Amino acid sequence: MRTLVVGLGRAGADLHLPVLARARASVRQLFDDRPVVACDPRRLPAERPGLAMVGSLAEAATLLDPAETVAHVCTPPAARAEVIAQLAERGFRNVIVEKPLAADTDDLARITRLRRKHGLRVAVVEPWLTSTLAERLVGLVRGGSLGEPRAISVVQDRPRFRRSLTRPSHPTAFDVELPHGVGLALRLAGSARVTHAAGFDLVVGDVVVPRMGGARVGLRHNNGVRTEISSDLTSPVRERRITVEFERGVAVGHFAVSDDDDHSQLTVTVNGHREHEVLRDDSMTEWIIRAYRLFHAAGDQHARGFAFATDVVQLLSVAKNICAEPVVPAARSESPGRVAAAHVR
Repeated sequence: MRTLVVGLGRAGADLHLPVLARARASVRQLFDDRPVVACDPRRLPAERPGLAMVGSLAEAATLLDPAETVAHVCTPPAARAEVIAQLAERGFRNVIVEKPLAADTDDLARITRLRRKHGLRVAVVEPWLTSTLAERLVGLVRGGSLGEPRAISVVQDRPRFRRSLTRPSHPTAFDVELPHGVGLALRLAGSARVTHAAGFDLVVGDVVVPRMGGARVGLRHNNGVRTEISSDLTSPVRERRITVEFERGVAVGHFAVSDDDDHSQLTVTVNGHREHEVLRDDSMTEWIIRAYRLFHAAGDQHARGFAFATDVVQLLSVAKNICAEPVVPAARSESPGRVAAAHVR
């Protein structure tokens, strides 16, 4: 299949294009050997081998066979519904969408209508769900050797000052890291509802970027497991950690914190005995390869993943709505995390 990448910000230029290069080199039969086509009227990246730039989706449609092309939508969340609509109008049916699938439930409804109307096959980027670490954690949950899971904690911290201050591409901190954490929690413990949420601003001197400092959300799963997910985008350190507390032990996993490495780590403690393992985990490359394989198959093999992604958007929308009140300036000095709004349901 040919490839079209729409949007050449960080996700498109710095993530999807390098990952596609690795995937195309390792599983050649899934990809057409002609250049990847890329479109972003706002940016002109440095020339890359195997990349053909176009100025519009209309021009891209003249160079590609839409029926035999996978379109990667790497635009900011608020723009994705419009881009998917334009792709559908030009005959593209195979679409990969960066997470989160939509910025809110209105955009989610529009994308759902477009998918149904045009028969789109939509895959939502979720590399954590296909990672080696996630597979090990799912195995621990299903295997039962540690008993039933009781609680899950996910921490997703990293400094994100420059992008938030200069290129505000995401509406809130809930849209940056939390989609990964919420998706993984649902994979491990099943359906859930939001019990509480909080968000805070990014503050640098006199500059305030609303809702981009960080966020946290609490979930109660239908099986009784409770999950706490937090993301501090003003943290001086990077960390992507998940802790699963079982009846008879604890599992702590660390995902790779950047694109510079492709290893994760898992520590399992039972009765004071600790086992640590380093895992090869190039999860994004594996996710892309899996997505293209499913596009090659008959029917919509991404339907289940799309439904799962809609659940993530709906939970995050509830959390964002809880935090929708105006920011109280005095709240920014509270600890931890200068909470802008917090409610318990």
